[in-house]
Amino acid sequence: MEELHLLGAGLGLGMIVIGAGLGIGRFAAAAAEGIARQPNAASQITGAINLPLFLLEGVAILAEVFILILML
Repeated sequence: MEELHLLGAGLGLGMIVIGAGLGIGRFAAAAAEGIARQPNAASQITGAINLPLFLLEGVAILAEVFILILML
């Protein structure tokens, strides 16, 4: 029975990493496209994209920590 818990935790961690990677990739692609269209607005685009990236990464890290706490 313990093996199923570890399998579920492993699958959950994998889905968290994949989801966070896809989200961060979309944000970065949108920022790069915006900077390519308007190079003079690069600092504004970078500033506007940083907060959502940090929040997305923070949610992924918190989810990983919660899963590891539940497993221990």
